[in-house]
Amino acid sequence: MRTLVLERRLRRFREVLERRQKDLVVFVDDVKNEHNFSAILRTCDAVGVLRVYYYYEGKKDPKINEGITIGAHRWLFIERVYSKEELLGRFKEEGFQIVATWLGEESVNYREVDYTKPTLVVVGNELKGVSEECLKFADVRIKIPMMGMVQSLNVSVATGVILYEAQKQRWEKGLYSKPTLSEEEIEKILHLWAYEKVIEDRKR
Repeated sequence: MRTLVLERRLRRFREVLERRQKDLVVFVDDVKNEHNFSAILRTCDAVGVLRVYYYYEGKKDPKINEGITIGAHRWLFIERVYSKEELLGRFKEEGFQIVATWLGEESVNYREVDYTKPTLVVVGNELKGVSEECLKFADVRIKIPMMGMVQSLNVSVATGVILYEAQKQRWEKGLYSKPTLSEEEIEKILHLWAYEKVIEDRKR
């Protein structure tokens, strides 16, 4: 494999990829605040999420604030989707449980979910939360217990709380100790990070 990075950098890439959780995915429904979206991306990288999907009504893609992500978004596969139903239906067919945040009476404590299963976490925005289109696909609706006067957390903070619960459960089960990506998948991404992205950056 051709690379354009130092050996220690390549080893770092591999270490990260061997901890990436292929079956823990995040979908951000209807992005409104680009700063919050950027903060969510940083958290996703931190807990080992590989894929992030998002729905956005604007014509152009939402701007990623690199001052917030500190470059974390570069190591994620981020994809804009135009059909929520198509995305969620596909993950259902692949055997993923759909876990959606929702402030309803039927929602359960976010800690009661088994995140060691293949899981797609759906989060909404501060204005409307998760849309009805997404909620109808949810296997479980979750909420974070609040002991103060406000009803909910900022969406980026809430996403962090949920993902770190998922990380805790997966860590305890040893899911970070063995790669969820195949060697072929790891090699393909290594080529992207250590060769293609380097060339792309040099052209800027």
